[in-house]
Amino acid sequence: MDRFSSAIETFDEYHQKDPNTELFNGVNFPKELLYATRMTTRLDAFAPNASEAVKLAARCQHIGRWEIPREKYPMDRKGYLQWRNEAKSHHARIAEEILRSCGYDQDLVDQVKGLILKKGLFTNPETQLLEDVACLVFLEHYASEFADKHDDEKVVDILRKTMKKMSERAIKAVGSLPLTDHLKELVARAAGGS
Repeated sequence: MDRFSSAIETFDEYHQKDPNTELFNGVNFPKELLYATRMTTRLDAFAPNASEAVKLAARCQHIGRWEIPREKYPMDRKGYLQWRNEAKSHHARIAEEILRSCGYDQDLVDQVKGLILKKGLFTNPETQLLEDVACLVFLEHYASEFADKHDDEKVVDILRKTMKKMSERAIKAVGSLPLTDHLKELVARAAGGS
């Protein structure tokens, strides 16, 4: 097995440990395994010629997320940002260990870690690509459920913040996603600034 296939398989073995599950097409999947496969699927559709580093980062950007519970941090904006930063560092550490065990050199390991840590967002095209894919996956698979649990104004605000992190190309791609009518309306509001 080549090192890329070995890394993907090892990432997925780690994802399998997620005790949280999500029902999809009648099957319960470990939540982060399902997320990782959705990231790969969206990346393959959005940027089929993405670099190996981006493909690896997409597959492991949330690896071990369940090991850093959100509840450990204050339930406010500051606590959310602390949790996100700690989680990103955790993902990067696990990814580094796995990539090294699969035979990757430090240069590529550092590239993947930089992507996971979102270094150079808006200036590094590969970091932007990973962020675009993450935002598209959120919109396609998670935003509707989020919208059902929160009032429209809060959802529009979150969608507006999400879209600020996206490239023009990714924002255009939102139109091809299979969104509910309600979510389409909220996305249009977020895009229009109302």
